[in-house]
Order: sequence, then structure tokens, then C-alpha cells
Amino acid sequence: MAIIVQKYGGSSVGTPEKIKNVAKSVVNKVKSGNKLVVVVSAMGDTTDNLIALAKKITDNPDKRELDALLSTGEMKSCALLAMAIKALGYDAVSYTAYQIRIKTSGQYGKSLIDDIDEDKIKKALDKGKVVIAAGFQGINHEGDVTTLGRGGSDTTAVAIAVKLNGTCEIYTDVDGIYSVDPREYKDAKKLDEIDYEEMLELSSLGAQVMHSRSIELAQKYNIPVYVGLSNSDIRGTIIREVDDMNLESKPVTGLATSDEDVAITVRNIDNDINIISNLFEKVADKKINVDMISQTAPIDNKVNVSFTIPKDDLKECLDILKSYSNNEVKIDIDEDITKFSIVGIGMKTTSGVVAKMFKLFRENDIAVKMITTSEIRITCAINQKDKIKTINVIAREFNL
Repeated sequence: MAIIVQKYGGSSVGTPEKIKNVAKSVVNKVKSGNKLVVVVSAMGDTTDNLIALAKKITDNPDKRELDALLSTGEMKSCALLAMAIKALGYDAVSYTAYQIRIKTSGQYGKSLIDDIDEDKIKKALDKGKVVIAAGFQGINHEGDVTTLGRGGSDTTAVAIAVKLNGTCEIYTDVDGIYSVDPREYKDAKKLDEIDYEEMLELSSLGAQVMHSRSIELAQKYNIPVYVGLSNSDIRGTIIREVDDMNLESKPVTGLATSDEDVAITVRNIDNDINIISNLFEKVADKKINVDMISQTAPIDNKVNVSFTIPKDDLKECLDILKSYSNNEVKIDIDEDITKFSIVGIGMKTTSGVVAKMFKLFRENDIAVKMITTSEIRITCAINQKDKIKTINVIAREFNL
């Protein structure tokens, strides 16, 4: 019997009726002779509502207690889905992260999964039960509840699939992965398959279909991941290692944008690698993710260093930068940026993609504030007002 790990997002379990529909889909899989583990997110907007509730108590909720609060959303979904499956005459059991020992480390709100004790899950499956596991949460070495960050239930599902040597299916409110967010570009094309590397880049750059850490895990352990629409026969998208022999004709697979970053520039800092290295080490110690980095050429042994971070980490980062600020060294903040990225394995073997992109920027009066590249990615920071224009121009040019 095959072990299938399914994950249902918040919109898929947003109402009692939707939970009943998920239960029917799960039971149909069981009838086909499969063992099922189902990972669920919190219902609908539960997580947002819980955050809003916490902020009615205090503008700066304690992170440990906030994680304890947020974890209750997934617990509720688990219990309700187990009830729905039992009401259909099939056995099910719901488990929290504590019960199946999802061990985590790192900071509250963005912890990492270290290990999962799969024995309890296997015993329940061997007894013919459907296992319903709470996504998004874990337990650290002190026994505290931690959460994995937005979209963390994807990572929970892939991690359980790894431990059980099973397959993984992610069900959400979209019918697969598109080259461009169809809400922002109506002619976006759905992809039948996409390579791990490409999906990892798109996820980390703003595409919200998958949690980037789930793709890292899937790639590391070669677990194919199916992404599709809940309770539908419409074909979705497979994330797997793709043979790139035939990809030269299409250098760009997709594009992603993010308005969730802020650019910070440290002006007139000494051109001393020890000082600059120390600055980024302190930022890293706070688990703040730095993406784009640029540095000007030295003038009178002074440089400007610019980098982007998530807006949520701005206050914490500015606290670090206070010690570097003085009469000469100034800190500038630019919140008016959209991070715009194109991604494609085909760029490894295709020249001229950057030139074509900048030609389009010039012709359409799109200003570029920062740029970074890799073998399969080009990311630019642009003005937010240019976001939709840039999406349309680039998507048309690269047939996305």
C-alpha cells in the first residue's frame, strides 16, 4: 500500500462544508488502497485573526506566546477533519506537533524542522487510521511550541513524506503553478511540471504557492510534489527534477514579485571588510534574511552598502544599525520597492536575457534601483508603481 501525504491549505478547510468535502476526497483515496497522512492549515483567515487579536492586547506580542496562540488554529482544523472522516465511517486520528514529536530549532515564528518521530504515525497507519497532522508547528528543545513561518504547513507535509518514504500532494485554491500570478497577468500559463531549482527560486522570491523550505526538502530527498486544486479533477503541476536538455528554447520559466521587502542603504561607511562583515554577521545572528546586496566603489575610502530585508524585520535590523550610525554614516530606508524576478533553468545556456530585459526596461521607462543575478535568476528592485507594467512587458516578451 502506498503512503500518500496530502496537505490542505487554509482556504480548502475554510468552512465546515469544505472540511466535509476534504473528508470525502480523503476517503476516496483510502478506498483506492492507500495509507493517508493529511496535514492541514488553520481554517481560512484564522491565523490573521489570531494575530489581530494578539495586537489588541499589545502592539508587540511576545514571540513565544504568539506562537502558542497561532498553533491553535491548526489544532482546530485537525480535530474537525478527523470528526468529518469518522462521520463517513472511516477511522481517523488527529495529532499535534507535540504528539508526533516534530522537533524544531531556531527562532519563534520561523523555526526549522530538525526531525520527526514517525513511529506514532506508522502505528496509526498500520491500524487502518487516517492520520491528521497539524501543520505549521513544532516543539523546540525546551518543549515550547514554535511555528515555521507563513506557508509552513507545506514544509510539514514534505518532511513527513520524507520520513515515511511517501509521495506528497499539496492541495490549495489554485489549480497548479503558473508562470506568472494569474491575478496579476490574465494570460499566465499553467505549468505541467517545474524543476525543483526553479520552484525554489520562485517561492523564495515572492510566488506564494509553495513554502520555499518545503521545496528545499523535496529536492534534497528527491520527493516529487504535486500541486493542485482541492476537490477537483483538473490536472495540476508536478515539482520534480526536470531534464533540462530541451529547455534552451525557453530560457525563462516564470516570474515572481514581492512587495514585502525594504531596501536599506548604509551611506559613507568605512571601506573596511571587517566592519562590513561584522554588520552582516549581526544581522544574520537575528535570523534576518538578506537578499539583494550592492556596494559602491570607494571614494575617500568610504562606500555605500545597500541590501534588502523583509519589512517585518525592519525594526530589529534598525536596532542593529544604530551602533553604526554617526555624523558621517547615515541610514536610508526605501520602502517603495517591488522585488521583480525572472527564473529559468534555460538561462544557463541562453545568452542575452539580461540585455533583452534591460532593453525593455529602457523602452518602457522602468527604473532599476538594485539588481542581483544567479545562473537561473535575475532579480531587480523597481518602483512599486511600475510593478504591473513590468509584469505585462516581461511576460509578453518571454511568452509566460
